[in-house]
Amino acid sequence: MTGRLRVYTPFATGGLQSLLQYRSTFAMTAMTAAAGAAVTVFLWRAVYAAGPGAGPGGFDRDSITTYLLVAQLLQVLHSNRVDDEVAAEVYRGDVAVMLVRPVSYPVMRFFACLPVVCANAVLVGVPVLGLFALLVPLTVPRPLDLALFVLSTAVSVLLAFCVNLLTGMTGFVTTNTWGVRMVKQAVTAFFAGQMVPIALMPEPLATLARALPFSGMVDGPLTLLLGRYDGWTSAAAVLAGQLAWAAGLTLLCAVLWRACLGRLEVLGG
Repeated sequence: MTGRLRVYTPFATGGLQSLLQYRSTFAMTAMTAAAGAAVTVFLWRAVYAAGPGAGPGGFDRDSITTYLLVAQLLQVLHSNRVDDEVAAEVYRGDVAVMLVRPVSYPVMRFFACLPVVCANAVLVGVPVLGLFALLVPLTVPRPLDLALFVLSTAVSVLLAFCVNLLTGMTGFVTTNTWGVRMVKQAVTAFFAGQMVPIALMPEPLATLARALPFSGMVDGPLTLLLGRYDGWTSAAAVLAGQLAWAAGLTLLCAVLWRACLGRLEVLGG
């Protein structure tokens, strides 16, 4: 197994080398993330400034700030460009060249996106988090909750990869995936709890959001980070739900990928 995975190492290093050619992109991403987080955070802090103690959803001002800030940073981690790149390669016909290589294209794409995720975490996430820690009070997680959050975030990256890969594969049935990607982005942001915490949604909508895989991308990790769970059983249920969806979406990607290859039409040349 280790030997087979070693075959994909050049794709990860190649992705890292490609990133280093566009270092200014990280500055732009950081400024965009900071601006988006500032609008969301200060708006909700004003809402929770009305009274002391816990407010709607059991959040206080510091915990809602932490939730929304980290939610924005998780969105940056999940922006792995897989949907854009897969759709573009299908449209240009480059995917035909990829298919002649003795590797799995979806697995290759996963390894190629890992440097993007890691670079965004270090070069965007850490500086933005540090900036806001200087500006506003944040909830400091317990070491155990932080460890659970790191584990949950790793699974959320896999979930985001599967969702983006499925979005990119729509390029096999339509030559313009811009609309699909915009819909995916809006639906994911809402039902993941990035825009509004799921705990603040009306109950029928919250139930639907928790039943979808998107909640494991943002709300799940933040539930663990802020200790908003009831004992080990509840924490294990959050992780189990994420893992179940990750396994299900991985299987769905594999099945649909084989189906898409049967109708591949190369438009580029």
